[in-house]
Amino acid sequence: MRKIKAGIIGCGNISGIYFKAGNRFKDFEIIACADLELNRAQSKADEFRIKKAYTVEELLADPDVELVINLTIPQAHAEICLEALYSGKHVYVEKPLSISREDARQILDVAKEKGLLVGAAPDTFLGGGIQTCRNLLDEGVIGEVVAATAFMMIPGHERWHPDPAFYYQKGGGPMFDMGPYYLTALITLIGPIRRVSGTTRITYHNRMITSQPKHGESIHVETPTHIAGLIDFQNGAIGSIITSFDVWGTRLPHIEIYGSKGSLYVPDPNTFGGPVYVRKAGESSEVEVPLTHGYTDNSRGLGVADMANAMMTGKTHRANGEMAYHVLDVMQAFLDSSDQGSHIELSSSCKRPSPLPVGLVDGEVEIY
Repeated sequence: MRKIKAGIIGCGNISGIYFKAGNRFKDFEIIACADLELNRAQSKADEFRIKKAYTVEELLADPDVELVINLTIPQAHAEICLEALYSGKHVYVEKPLSISREDARQILDVAKEKGLLVGAAPDTFLGGGIQTCRNLLDEGVIGEVVAATAFMMIPGHERWHPDPAFYYQKGGGPMFDMGPYYLTALITLIGPIRRVSGTTRITYHNRMITSQPKHGESIHVETPTHIAGLIDFQNGAIGSIITSFDVWGTRLPHIEIYGSKGSLYVPDPNTFGGPVYVRKAGESSEVEVPLTHGYTDNSRGLGVADMANAMMTGKTHRANGEMAYHVLDVMQAFLDSSDQGSHIELSSSCKRPSPLPVGLVDGEVEIY
């Protein structure tokens, strides 16, 4: 069976799991890597036995590379995606798709013009936890979806990340950093969004880095660090979401979905596994539900494998550009709503991605 040949641009913290994915999944392999710092690319090439460590320009010029996996920082996502597309290569990018609607729309337009595919993280919604939740909802276990809540509240990244400044620049903050996991899960489970409202604040305008190697350096905060939003889904359900880098502790759940016949407790959308719980109408407590799908460990790269399969079969890949654009549009709309003091009607939409098949062998995205 043929494998799509992929190259990674951006050999930072998250790249390791993608290099491993090239050996795990049957639909693609990593044949090259690149970074602005060539020695960092060479280090990853040596570690994962990749034959070619390139500059970015060299990787984009390699005719053997069919798919670029863009793992650069968010501020560089659009530039690298567009360069890859203009080089005739399909592109899969870490979240978010871009830091602006305009750049993200250009990425999709260029891809369409050139007949190329765009994919985007997160792909955690393809894991066993959220796929089990999707199965329960599709079977009507909790009835019609009425409402949902989502919470991601932590102190921030300057305590542990080696270079955390970009989390506090435009395109960062808790909504653009972690919102994609939560919103992608909600869209997968409930459907696209038609309107939002939001309110935001910056609590600490300067933050001190306490991690190494930049311990003691100060970060000037340029983007909201606490965002509260209301969501009107196209199907009539109502959602509430809070993302924050300003909270020291919380007991609130990750995601809960409330239906006419019960409630569904969704696992952390930044992970692939469970647990999943259901509490049906009239029952006094929730019951844990066995997971129906695999990929419950760290399976990042699953979205790349699904996209590679789509490149070969013509099917629609699940972690696709249109859904990533809709997520970006929603995130930006929360900020716009707060600035303007009004609801924001969304101009974008997308389809709910199809569920993964039950009974997949590890490394596969389709039943062969």
